[in-house]
This record gives sequence, C-alpha cells and structure tokens, in this order.
Amino acid sequence: MTIAKSPLRTLVIGAGSWGTALATAATRHSHSLLFCRHPDQALTIEKHHYNPRYLSDLLLPLTLHATSDISVAIHHLQQAPQQSLIILGVPVIAMRETCQQWFTLLQQAQLEHIPIIWTCKGFEQSTGALPHEIIHQVSHFPHTGVLSGPSFAKEVIQHLPVALTVASHSYLVQQRTTDILHNSFCRIYHSQDIIGVEVGGALKNIIAIACGIADGLQLGNNARAALITRGLVEITRLGSTMGGDPSTFIGLTGLGDLVLTATGDLSRNRQVGLAIAQGKTLQAIMDSGITAEGVRCARDTLARATHLGIEMPITQAICRVLFEGIPPKEAVQQLLMREAKQEI
Repeated sequence: MTIAKSPLRTLVIGAGSWGTALATAATRHSHSLLFCRHPDQALTIEKHHYNPRYLSDLLLPLTLHATSDISVAIHHLQQAPQQSLIILGVPVIAMRETCQQWFTLLQQAQLEHIPIIWTCKGFEQSTGALPHEIIHQVSHFPHTGVLSGPSFAKEVIQHLPVALTVASHSYLVQQRTTDILHNSFCRIYHSQDIIGVEVGGALKNIIAIACGIADGLQLGNNARAALITRGLVEITRLGSTMGGDPSTFIGLTGLGDLVLTATGDLSRNRQVGLAIAQGKTLQAIMDSGITAEGVRCARDTLARATHLGIEMPITQAICRVLFEGIPPKEAVQQLLMREAKQEI
C-alpha cells in the first residue's frame, strides 16, 4: 500500500460501521487510514472500496486506505505526528484491551502525545466504568476526548448532514478534531463536559429500547413522546449527579441523540425493543446478530442509579423486561400505575 503525503493524518482504530463512517468523513481534510483486525476486511476496503462486514452496500472513497498491519498504522502517524488524530472506533467491551495495546505501541514509537478521541457509548460491564474512566486507568494519553452526537453511520458515509460534539479539556483535541472532521456535511461543536456527553450517549440507548417496545406494542405517538421526555429526565438526573452539566442533556449528545435513537429506523436499540414487543427472547435477538449497547449497559446504569439514590423507573422497567422475563405489556402497565406526581 502506498501512503500519499497529507498535511493532516487520521488513524481510525476499529472498522465497524461507525469507525468506517468516521474514517470516510476524515478523508475530506486528512489522509485517513482505517485499522482493521481482519486482514481480509482491510484488503477488500483497500482494493474494492467497500467494507465486507458492515454496510457492504455503500461505496467508500478511493482516498480511504485500510490496513491490518500495526507497523503500517504506526508509520502512517510517524509521517506527521504533529498533525495527526487517533480515533478509537471500538465498542466499550473492547475499550480496555485496545487502549492498553495501543498506548504501549504508541509510547514505544514516542507518539503517545497525539490527540486521541473515542466514540463508544455505555458502561463497561465488568466494572461499570465509563469510557473516560477506562482510558485513564490503563493509559497516560495527555490529550483525550469523546466524540458523540445524533448520527447513523450509513448517513455519514452518504455525506448527509450531521452535527457532532467533541468533549475534551484539551484545546488540541477540540481543534484537531474540528480541523479533520468539520466539513460541508459534518458540523463539529465543542464541549468540556466529558461525563455529560458519555452519560447521555449511554443512557439514550436504554430509552430507545423502551420506545421500540412501545412502538412494537402499537401504543401510539403519545406514548413514545412520553417515554422520550421522561427518559430525558432520567438521563439528566443520573448524569447531573455523576458530575455532568445539566445543559449538556438538552444538546446534541443528550436530547438530540435520544430522539434519533428512539425514533430512527436504523437504530439497533430501537430494533431490540421492537423485537421484544413481537415476543422474541433477548437471547434470540442477540443470536440474530443485533448488537445494542442499551442491553449491555442497562443493568450497570440501574446499579449506579441505585447506589446514588436516583429514581429511574423506565430503566428499571427495561431491566425487568430484558433480564427478568417480565412481559412488556405488564412493564408498561406498572409504569402507568405509578403514583401521580409533579413533573419536575
């Protein structure tokens, strides 16, 4: 593979649908390299310009390159270390191992100062840690941040308009992310509220499952609106208690991401809810290949809320449906029968 010179360089680690989408968007202003775990995947992207594992019906830019060779990825960054950005496009479940491996590699190459952002949403199942907590536990990257917002990978690859937020305490992270990803179809906003952005991204998936169940049961638009609104209350309660800025939850990474995930047909979490409403078991849904972060983080979210004394009835109901076998209709009825109270 020949790597051409470019003033800005992006390395995206993780060739799932969202990693592929961001690597595609990064080709507008940088030389973008997508690191894949599987050699056959990298070869197909490099030679035939589509991802055979994710969104295979979409053509990728000819300027997007891919590799499964770590040495090639490191060399890519070494060509312009002062003008590079690393994007971790792996799920929460792979965050710890990926950070440990790449921090060691980048430290050995004296590249650990390159700004790094992550895109995963949820809590780590074994520890209940948020992504920023994981990365700080296993690495010492000086410039870190999270990228989030209402976005479907397919639409980003198609260059349809999208707005995202990069949250970081590092100006370098905010500016480098903007330089690379801000373009005619992708708008980047800045924030310093890492906790708020991460909590909003994690919890909206749980509420999206609830909305999918309601839609699957044909409970109507009124019910969906109520779930989104009261779900946002739950997100804000927990997020604010954990240290997030309440205003974050009415922005792109709170309300914006919640509305998209709860109503969009491309939402995997909503698809889980729809399938549950149709009588399918959680195991059957997972076996079908649907991966939804809301399922993975629901119990950890409820555990954190319980520990902090935060009331989250929708999240509790979803946990009962997913993990205790409570029929969806019964869970809805229990929510409706809760004591009347003041809204806020």
